[in-house]
Amino acid sequence: MINTNKWLVVGLITSSHGINGQLKVKSLSDFEERFLKPGIRWLQKENEPPSKLELTSGYQQPGKEIFIIKFQGISTRTQADKLTKYKILVQTNKLPKLNKEEFHLLELINLQVKISENEELKTIGKVIDLENESNNLLVIELFNNQKKVLIPFVKEIVPLIDIKKSFLVINPPKGLLDL
Repeated sequence: MINTNKWLVVGLITSSHGINGQLKVKSLSDFEERFLKPGIRWLQKENEPPSKLELTSGYQQPGKEIFIIKFQGISTRTQADKLTKYKILVQTNKLPKLNKEEFHLLELINLQVKISENEELKTIGKVIDLENESNNLLVIELFNNQKKVLIPFVKEIVPLIDIKKSFLVINPPKGLLDL
């Protein structure tokens, strides 16, 4: 279950765009309305407390996961440059409802991590965090040595997720768990 007092990163401000205060945002979300629909947005620099700004407009660059957005009160390139590397957040209690087979990434935290050995599933650790600054990675703590490993969150490596039974199965490339 998702902790409703947390924040989820849905976008990263990568740079200013033009001279009128527009910003380029890399989307980390499947919900493009977060960058298109005007309204209050929460921004965070590093580990500072989130602050709010009002999104006034946005559009997606054709064929890319990049959005060009504009905030109220940001009207120059200099002002926009100050927001570079800020994260765009949503509160986890404001997450959209999903279809039956879908899940939010935050629901992966605390799932048991299993691996197939000799046609049996063996529990090797648990998901303790997510890294999604550039790619979605699962941070897994291994039970045998408490080492933390990063696992790319792609279908080939994480072929099975069972939220109801609180586990996922990984199929890591040889040596990935030894790093």
